[in-house]
Amino acid sequence: MEKAYLVLSNGRIFEGQRIGYKGDSIGELVFTTGMVGYLETLTDPSYAGQIIMQTFPLIGNYGVIEQDFEGESACSGYVVREICDEPSNFRSMYALNELLIKKHIPGIAGVDTRCITRIIREQGVMNAIICSEPPSDLEAVRSYSVKGAVKLVSRATVNEYSAEGEERFHICLIDYGAKRNIIRSLCARGCRVTAVPYDTKAETILAMQPDGVMLSNGPGDPAENTECIEELRKLIGKLPIFGICLGHQLTALAMGGQTQKLKYGHRGGNQPVKRLSDGRCFISSQNHGYAVVSESMRGKAVLSYINANDLTCEGLDYPDKRCFTVQFHPEACSGPRDTEFLFERFVRMMGGKGDA
Repeated sequence: MEKAYLVLSNGRIFEGQRIGYKGDSIGELVFTTGMVGYLETLTDPSYAGQIIMQTFPLIGNYGVIEQDFEGESACSGYVVREICDEPSNFRSMYALNELLIKKHIPGIAGVDTRCITRIIREQGVMNAIICSEPPSDLEAVRSYSVKGAVKLVSRATVNEYSAEGEERFHICLIDYGAKRNIIRSLCARGCRVTAVPYDTKAETILAMQPDGVMLSNGPGDPAENTECIEELRKLIGKLPIFGICLGHQLTALAMGGQTQKLKYGHRGGNQPVKRLSDGRCFISSQNHGYAVVSESMRGKAVLSYINANDLTCEGLDYPDKRCFTVQFHPEACSGPRDTEFLFERFVRMMGGKGDA
């Protein structure tokens, strides 16, 4: 294999072997703790502008199954301890390295991912470059930031998805970088989904006369999306709304709250969240680097879930607005399905039977 380097913005250099697309790439280096689900991770639009590092040591063992893709790849790079060249799975179509080449994702294998993860946990998320030769000047790496990510990953056209079985409700999904399983989860519950681009005006959505609005996940700094936040202000309170991940953050900002960047984020399929109404804990799938500041939502919303590890905000209810949002992914695929019941709550709300 060709030699490659992962160079962190703090100057640390890790030597490994080149995998995937041949080219240098700068990105925000983040780690995910999922033991499975590397295909869903690589095709999650929320990783736009980021170099993904898998903490699980062997990646690619079950190959590539395109039916499992969650969207279009938007990440800047991929870092693994060991990549499997000969996958073993009856559904596998080809090896993971071929996917990285197809999607123009530069990668590196053979580096100490455990050591790099500890650096990020201790020092915080940082930029990095995957390259053939370590650069003499790291200014370009240090100054890099993820900008305009939602525009990059959102759909360009309006698309319609039919309900499975009898149609019960019509939902407008605002696509900030939506994972496909959000749409599948809604359709499976008798909902026809109209997916619209991120910059669709509130007036256009209201003219569709949907029964509810779904706010999707997405990448980047939520506070950057000022126009999206302004349009949400015109929608909140007009009809039932359910927000996931970035949709959760944008709703909080639209209601006058604040967001903050986490030290190293929450990424993986083993994140514990606690429901405050009864103290029950759920295992959730997450992928975010920002969180809503709980204190900023006092008097604006009811805190419904918190992260059991760092106590950050994981869910908010807006009882008088027919709106609720969560930071984690109830549609997780691959991932735990503990919180799929939130889709049922949304359906009940649209039917006039759900609490908000």
